[in-house]
Amino acid sequence: MADRFDLRSDIQFSTRVTSAHFDESANTWTVTTDQGDTITSRFVVFATGCLSSANVPQFDGADSFTGDVYHTGQWPHEGVDFTGKTVAVIGTGSSAIQSIPIIANQAKHLTVFQRTASYSVPARNDSIDHDYVREVKKNYKAFRDANRQQTGAFGSNIRRSDISALAVTEEERRAEFEKRWEEGGFAFLSSYNDFLLTKDANNTVAEFVREKIFSIVKDRETAQKLLPQQVIGCKRLCLDTNYFDTFNKPNVSLVDVSSSPIERITPSGVVVAGVEHKVDALVYATGFDAMTGSLLKIDIRGRNNTSLADAWDAGPVTYLGLTTAGFPNMFMVSGPGSPSVLTNMIMSIEQHVEWITDCMRHMADHNKTVIETTDQSQTEWVAFVNAVADMTLYPSCNSWYLGANVPGKPRVFMPLIGFPTYVDKCNEVVANDYKGFVLS
Repeated sequence: MADRFDLRSDIQFSTRVTSAHFDESANTWTVTTDQGDTITSRFVVFATGCLSSANVPQFDGADSFTGDVYHTGQWPHEGVDFTGKTVAVIGTGSSAIQSIPIIANQAKHLTVFQRTASYSVPARNDSIDHDYVREVKKNYKAFRDANRQQTGAFGSNIRRSDISALAVTEEERRAEFEKRWEEGGFAFLSSYNDFLLTKDANNTVAEFVREKIFSIVKDRETAQKLLPQQVIGCKRLCLDTNYFDTFNKPNVSLVDVSSSPIERITPSGVVVAGVEHKVDALVYATGFDAMTGSLLKIDIRGRNNTSLADAWDAGPVTYLGLTTAGFPNMFMVSGPGSPSVLTNMIMSIEQHVEWITDCMRHMADHNKTVIETTDQSQTEWVAFVNAVADMTLYPSCNSWYLGANVPGKPRVFMPLIGFPTYVDKCNEVVANDYKGFVLS
């Protein structure tokens, strides 16, 4: 891609930014890197990714383990062969559900350590239909425009219902759920329009999935452990290929650590409830320090030498998910307070990049050198994000949307629900002379 679009001269590869400090006397940013570089710029844009900072749990004795250690978010490009090995997977979220069936096919024995059972529906992945691809590309603009009108900025081709799950008979619901289960994919949660609005509606689909799990997994005790109890959809819905059926294999076992947490890691295994499970390899499928993790690894300082870590001590606060008060000329791409992880990320990133570049062009055209968010606009925006979330069931469970998977991280619902509404808000700000910002 860099070569195709002749971008190499604009990119410094294999370089980690270590700090970014705002110089109030010059209204510029000074950025340093691990390669010893110092760069001065008018603006700084952090496009550090929402799921790019691996969450590695700090178990006692973890450094003593003598076998191979992997994290699903930092998987070796050359791949891993577990043939003949005993393996432990810690975690049962999205990446675990994708990797466990593959690891089980190779390993001599696989032990899965589960704290919270996850909902998952069949992915039904298939080979790409080239006629479909050609049709999409032929009408690409219309396809993208249609997706921009969706809450999640994707799935304009998904059949969506405009009625409540409680407005139909149980037989009608089951027939629709069965059809969607066979089709697979995220369209499953589009069967009816209120799964994330009321617990009664949510329970109809949650109970259906629990019944499916119980029918797939043959061992009754294991099946019971794999039944999720939280509402479905408050965490990212997982998609799988033979995940639950994997627990029918004789070389796979499940250890529930919800009531008896992992005590420690030893040189040869994992200890739970006083029992050591000996393994040759350890796989952490423990997710990411979402949305803020990569930003807070950088020493970012704004006005009065205030660090971003201190400014966000009680949780991330932003205006539009693009800026934060006290940090002039600093932008974030798909930051906390924007739709980001609840959307097609490409759509969200494109919208942010276009908004930021238009803003810079506006400043240049009007001889402005500094843009910063007001405290009031930031406070009002955070309240808006929270109010929208509180209308749904999203905040009802301990998800990484809230930062609940990282010990000590403040519990704040970080993404905004609804891409079209967000775009309208951003456009409204611009139309009203960048309302909520001070330009000078």
